[in-house]
Amino acid sequence: MIKTDILIIGAGPTGLFAVFEAGLLKLKCHILDALPQAGGQLSELYPKKPIYDIPGFPEVLAGDLIDNLQEQIKQFEPGYTLGERAETIEKQEDGSFIVTSNKGTKFHAPVIAIAGGLGSFEPRKPLIEDIEFYEDKGVKYFIKNPEKFRDKRVVIAGGGDSALDWSIFLANVASEVTLIHRRNEFRGALDSVEKVQELKTSGKIKLITPAEVIGINGAEHVESLDIEENGAHRKIETDFFIPLFGLTPKLGPIADWGLEIEKNAIKVNNALDYQTNIPGIFAIGDVNTYPGKLKLILCGFHEATLMCQAAYAIINPGKKYVLKYTTVSGVDGFDGTRKEAPKAVVKAIV
Repeated sequence: MIKTDILIIGAGPTGLFAVFEAGLLKLKCHILDALPQAGGQLSELYPKKPIYDIPGFPEVLAGDLIDNLQEQIKQFEPGYTLGERAETIEKQEDGSFIVTSNKGTKFHAPVIAIAGGLGSFEPRKPLIEDIEFYEDKGVKYFIKNPEKFRDKRVVIAGGGDSALDWSIFLANVASEVTLIHRRNEFRGALDSVEKVQELKTSGKIKLITPAEVIGINGAEHVESLDIEENGAHRKIETDFFIPLFGLTPKLGPIADWGLEIEKNAIKVNNALDYQTNIPGIFAIGDVNTYPGKLKLILCGFHEATLMCQAAYAIINPGKKYVLKYTTVSGVDGFDGTRKEAPKAVVKAIV
């Protein structure tokens, strides 16, 4: 049983920033996310795409924003459980909650903050016969541990940032990397496309376009793939097949928790604190809805801030928190670190 003050479901930018705001209030957080790494859509779908509406950043890459948020909250030592999806919830007699993941991990907290973006993301699977049989037998939709592919033959399918970036990365890990895309043009960052071109020219990546994987072969593990290329069929041998066609957002099991849902989003009270119809459960970021809702990262940051104030009142009933600006109070991390502005020097001017 993992015990914490606030269980944050969702490791996207809103969930990560909630850890910082909670830390200022001396509240501990644990983050649960179905994806194998923090960052949500920003890390999984467009880590190299620039974002232009984050205050103070004229331009910031999505992946860099996640790195910065993780650096900002490091001093508050959040716990992480990644690669697991929130499955069930049980309300306890004292008003707290026990959430169980799809892998059986249990979390106990008085406050739940659902920050799941557009929901839990599930991979878009290619329409290939028997592909489910080969899942975890050579077919991978996420790359959690690149070392698993050390000195192995890998085929990646896709034409976006994820397919390009992982092809580049695994070119120095796998014994053989083949990138397959149904078009000659790739929809990704220009520097990634150019890097793949260089690796193809140097023989470190095999590129097959326009082409499509139409079949998987192997008794107990992926052994080869059937490829359709320019109308012709051929077979290529491989140890792993990684289709990277993006993610489909779904509210998932959370939709069965008794929360008020409207158009696949969770209704909240935006007049106060973004609490749901169940006291103690909040929804912040793209996963919630209310009159005038804007699905912007900066709006999620605002919602996380007010949510943490309400969470403090639930966890510390009767205790008043006096808001202090970090420019005045500084920031005390749970790891013993302290950040504060240099103190004024008292000195006479003669």
